[in-house]
Amino acid sequence: MLPKDNELLETASELLARIHVPGRHEVAAVLRTRSGALHTGIHLEGSARRSSICAEGIALGAAFTAEDREIETILAVHYKPAGVLRVIAPCGVCRELLYDYCPDAHVYVYEPAPGELPDGTVPGAGPVSAPPGGVARVTVADLLPSKTRRRW
Repeated sequence: MLPKDNELLETASELLARIHVPGRHEVAAVLRTRSGALHTGIHLEGSARRSSICAEGIALGAAFTAEDREIETILAVHYKPAGVLRVIAPCGVCRELLYDYCPDAHVYVYEPAPGELPDGTVPGAGPVSAPPGGVARVTVADLLPSKTRRRW
């Protein structure tokens, strides 16, 4: 992780610690704009699955509401495996949304260690205090390499 992005991890971690409610608010996201401002969002689970809103979309909306639209970096965290804080990649819907609004922004994704499953578990291993992998910084466009850029 780039040293300047440690602030994103700290902010997202503190936010998730405050708002986490299993099944309701399980993800916190923070984004930094070129101005240096941080905008946060939390996951809102709806009773009708389609009504749920991801943290990244809320953070993006907060930035746009503040008329701060030059998104530089995005980071989201989740407790998975249970009780273990981990950086997570945007879901497919968020990838599409972020691509539409900030394809050149950077996003952090979890990078499994060799032999580790994508969910942060190691086959045959007992409980661990932290996933053994790390994080990678990629552009939003890297997450959807075959997508054509939309001209609004």
